[in-house]
Amino acid sequence: MMKRKSNINPRPEGACVLKKVWRAFTHYIKHSDMLLLFLCIASTLYGVVLISSATRSYGTTSNVKIQLAALVIGVLLYVLLSIIDIEIIASKWRWIFAFNILFIATLFVWGQAGDTINRGWLRFGPIGVQPAEIVKITFIIVFATQMNYFRSYKDLNSFVSFLLLALHFLLMFGLIVLSSSDLGSAMVYLFIFIVMLFAGGLKLRWFLVGIAVLAVGIPLLWTKFLQDYQKERILAPYVASIDPEGLGVRWHAIQSQIAIAGGGFTGQGLYSGARVQTEYLPSKHTDFIFSVAGEELGFVGCLAIILLLAAIIARCVYVGVKSRDYLSSLICFGIAGMLIFQVLENIGMCLGLTPVVGLTLPFFSYGGSSIITMFAAMGIVSGIKLRPKPERYRRL
Repeated sequence: MMKRKSNINPRPEGACVLKKVWRAFTHYIKHSDMLLLFLCIASTLYGVVLISSATRSYGTTSNVKIQLAALVIGVLLYVLLSIIDIEIIASKWRWIFAFNILFIATLFVWGQAGDTINRGWLRFGPIGVQPAEIVKITFIIVFATQMNYFRSYKDLNSFVSFLLLALHFLLMFGLIVLSSSDLGSAMVYLFIFIVMLFAGGLKLRWFLVGIAVLAVGIPLLWTKFLQDYQKERILAPYVASIDPEGLGVRWHAIQSQIAIAGGGFTGQGLYSGARVQTEYLPSKHTDFIFSVAGEELGFVGCLAIILLLAAIIARCVYVGVKSRDYLSSLICFGIAGMLIFQVLENIGMCLGLTPVVGLTLPFFSYGGSSIITMFAAMGIVSGIKLRPKPERYRRL
């Protein structure tokens, strides 16, 4: 007898695939840090508006287009890195460490100046890449992995552990300063180093040792390695006699202060700033984007920037505190430290309180390398939140 064909059609294979994709998408939306992603996108779009105004006098929209392209790449990296377990990346720390050294070392040969004297850029036609910016994240991962190893298998507070960690930092710091003269980026690494050691549980005695070493090393660094223009930049906010007429090294900071003061409470209006729409405010779409907000959007616009950045930093710290894994916590605190230093230094130099060292304002200043790096860092934080760890320290 012939078998009767069933009238029940099997579910199409495509429908099963779509269902799995939808399930994965909803799981990602539910468990990843969408608040952090929203804050990062909102900050970057706010920055794009400010960049659009700052570059209007240039007669081109290329900066805006590049920034938007970097935003798209950054969001994709955010998603990608948030679904990759950070321990998989950290397990390759030897390769990452080698990459860090070699990538920074390329500046000895191919380093080019950007808007400043610092030779911290690699140029590929119209595209510029800043190695020290990208390596911040990989440095944090490698350094956290080393601290995790010493804490788990050795003694984090032993002399050997402290010495090896200090040598790792000094190697990166020295490479950046010697290869590009980018003291601003090197100082970010110093702050990351301090924050991670403090958050990781290093005892007070080693911080006192570090202070003593700095007391000896700073005069050597000042006399042997820093160039005259770097010394002037560092002293300019505090010693007016260096540039009494404000036409030299203090020019940037003075114009920035005038622009911010001229904005008042609500600003002179977007695309209407007296200094922003002329050439009086230098580096207005990069280092002094905060001054653009101050003149055109006033105190309200500046406060919005500070609140957005404070929320992003607070979110990184929150995820780090809630993480039950030592390695993950250290990475979150390292990223938060990176943001804190850059925000304080950039806003400080716009207000004339800190030296002008060429550090951009995270998420707001123009710069593809910076935007992509920041979103990559936030993706790592989101991934740590996405994968809660059991109540044990996982050892690499």
